[in-house]
Amino acid sequence: MIKNNLLASSCLILTCLPVAGVWSLTKNNQWPIAYCLWHKAKKMNPNYCIGVDFGTDSVRALIVDAHSGEEIAAAVHPYPRWRDGLYCNPIRNQFRQHPKDYIEGLEQTIKACLKQAGSVVRANIRAISVDTTGSTPVAVDASGTPLALLPDFADNPNAMFVLWKDHTAVEEAAAINALAKKFNIDYLKYVGGIYSSEWFWAKLLHLLKADEKVYTACYTWVEHCDWIPFLLTGGQRADQIKRGICTAGHKGLWSDTFGGLPPDDFFDALDPRLMKVVKTYPKSVYTADQSAGNLSEAWADRLGLSSRVLVGIGAMDAHMGAVGGQIEPYFLSKVMGTSTCDMLIVPPDELGHQVVKGICGQVDGSIIPGMIGLEAGQSAFGDVYAWFKQLLLWPLQLVSPSVLDSTLGEQVFSSLQDRLLDELNRHAAGLSFDESSELAIDWLNGRRTPDANQQLKGLISGLNLGSNAPGIYRSLVESTCFGARKIVERFQDERIPVKGLIGVGGIAQKSPFIMQMLADILKMPLKVHRSEQTCALGAAMFAATVAGIYPAVEKAMEAMGPGFDRTYYPNTSYAELYEKRYQRYNQLGACIEKA
Repeated sequence: MIKNNLLASSCLILTCLPVAGVWSLTKNNQWPIAYCLWHKAKKMNPNYCIGVDFGTDSVRALIVDAHSGEEIAAAVHPYPRWRDGLYCNPIRNQFRQHPKDYIEGLEQTIKACLKQAGSVVRANIRAISVDTTGSTPVAVDASGTPLALLPDFADNPNAMFVLWKDHTAVEEAAAINALAKKFNIDYLKYVGGIYSSEWFWAKLLHLLKADEKVYTACYTWVEHCDWIPFLLTGGQRADQIKRGICTAGHKGLWSDTFGGLPPDDFFDALDPRLMKVVKTYPKSVYTADQSAGNLSEAWADRLGLSSRVLVGIGAMDAHMGAVGGQIEPYFLSKVMGTSTCDMLIVPPDELGHQVVKGICGQVDGSIIPGMIGLEAGQSAFGDVYAWFKQLLLWPLQLVSPSVLDSTLGEQVFSSLQDRLLDELNRHAAGLSFDESSELAIDWLNGRRTPDANQQLKGLISGLNLGSNAPGIYRSLVESTCFGARKIVERFQDERIPVKGLIGVGGIAQKSPFIMQMLADILKMPLKVHRSEQTCALGAAMFAATVAGIYPAVEKAMEAMGPGFDRTYYPNTSYAELYEKRYQRYNQLGACIEKA
């Protein structure tokens, strides 16, 4: 009785402490007091955070209860200019996005979420954090304004954000790789030893060669995930932009080992014109658990929020998606969307001085502060399936517009759009296959890892007059799974164990056929995260950390993570057949590389 009274008294006294103070009590094993305090504080001090995820096709916002992780409201906004194919040329591998798509989507999704959530939630929003695709940089003027927002550049694709999958800088990436070999210090060692055309400096080098007018007007070159926090905090000068370690390390060649960027003579030898941007690149970079500042008065009024709301440092979508998906050391978190980003974290003392070759980088603090973040991935994953879907839908272009615009035509077209991939998955899952069945190579958008080469092309072999759509589709899915296996084997070859797989994203949620094949081909269990919005959820977890609700993002993961939905276990009856087909996949890939 005395013990209970003391506990109750302690709880009444301690409820006035900040919520983050709960965690300090646990260090001294004061769990009963901490537990009581936690629940009292949750009731008396509601806290909500907003996570915003800028994907390839749309932006989505999520309001999350910072104590329980409950998803209070969500909204999605497809980019209208991107949807209409503006400023892009797929034949030239040119993919650009207008900053207006981002700004409009940011405002509309957050407003929609706040409307759903109600006034109590609105009054208790503590922080906003964002993730974006990457490397997706843009040229800005001295005020930090993207050039495409200026009248002279409004319709110039070179003045817009250069999307991650833009491969117009293949030659420039090759020039960077060739130059790096001439230096005694390997400045590419922390990005896998090969610089990609998808990344920051290759894209800038291409821009300054392709468009003198844009280069002249450009003050500096900024990643999407760094620009959005600058926008929300009302930045007035480009020099105020806080760069995140995530893109700086994985895409920008920034490393503590080099004291920041490689030396000036590296960039000067590449092209002296790069020095204009090198000189504007800051000496310090930040992890995503740090604040970029407060929401500006202008954006607070625009969104209907308080300017006391904090804005977190931005990061790439897959990195925050790994956090939202509750990553743990040595578990490969596969963030599966149009492409894949495969994330893995390792304690620094266990990795030591080891450098992993052929991946997209290893950066201290890029996923979780205090851990080495390793990134790999595939340049096309969902994009492979989307390409095949569009290929099958092509005959609809031959139908008279009057028929398609009719009520029946719209219904038929909509039904085909919605059902086609589901039906392909269902029929492909029921197919029998053998060693000679159709076999594909998944490099339809080049190869990201292992060993980046964006000039490689895809392939489908073994076609005959009996080949049908489900059979070809099955081979494409299999090829993406074989590509995933190559990544796992590279980590293992580099003495980085992979203890298990975590699947996050829409494909992981919606396609049991693909997930089962992944487990079969990778020969290890794959657990699928429960949240359908892991990237936005990860951003919300970082926002909760920025707000001081948690002392570290790991604590936010524990409290806010919903756990896992299901686990796929390998079907060993296919092991021998997949092994034979995998060897053929490797042989075909080698032939393509030699061609």
